[in-house]
Amino acid sequence: MRYAVLSDIHGNLEALTAVLDRIAGMGADRLLCLGDLVGYNANPNECVDIARSENMVCVMGNHDSAACGLTEPVNFNPWAKQAVLWTQLHLTGRNRTFLRGLKRETALDGLFLCHGAIHDTDRYLLSRNDVRETIGLMAELPGSPRICLHGHTHLQMAFSGFGPELLREFGDELRLLSGRRYLINPGAVGQPRDGDARAAFLIYDSGEERVTFHRAEYDITSCQDKIIGAGLPPRLAERLTMGW
Repeated sequence: MRYAVLSDIHGNLEALTAVLDRIAGMGADRLLCLGDLVGYNANPNECVDIARSENMVCVMGNHDSAACGLTEPVNFNPWAKQAVLWTQLHLTGRNRTFLRGLKRETALDGLFLCHGAIHDTDRYLLSRNDVRETIGLMAELPGSPRICLHGHTHLQMAFSGFGPELLREFGDELRLLSGRRYLINPGAVGQPRDGDARAAFLIYDSGEERVTFHRAEYDITSCQDKIIGAGLPPRLAERLTMGW
């Protein structure tokens, strides 16, 4: 099986469309989304519609949870809070129901999918201690999965663990070794934060035990124009150009 893994789409229709166009030529068997279909950008309904029509396996992100009214955006910065309140007003009833029905984490074919951290949608995995703790938790999950896919940080990266050993994996291709556990983030489709403005995603080939990281150019200007036209904070438009 070849899985295309996306995360943090955040209502960015231009980025999502560009990524799906790239994936179409890669022969992916299934699309996975690690949360935050909505928030920040101006096309939440269109992005949720695509997730539904493409039968993506999705988990709930913190912006999804707030936008559909399950939680309050109490820990959001002012720009994010304004965007999620705007999204609440503009979501269709059908898409609000879809978001409310998402699981916060799920297991699939030996993979464990979550948004932030295992058992904590809102937690950022930023330090080596965070990563080490999460890889340790994988052993306690049903089936003891060796691969955990997560988003939330908007940073494309991977770590592997074997006993007390923890490695940051570098490069655009990662060969998965037996006996190791992996914590992998595909990066953000809709709002990258690693200095590269292109939309990020990955392909996981379970037969070859290989992960490849990818980027897609998209029409940032059109997305920015929609943000401004919708009355969303201009800062949300500006940061797309910077990839931060």
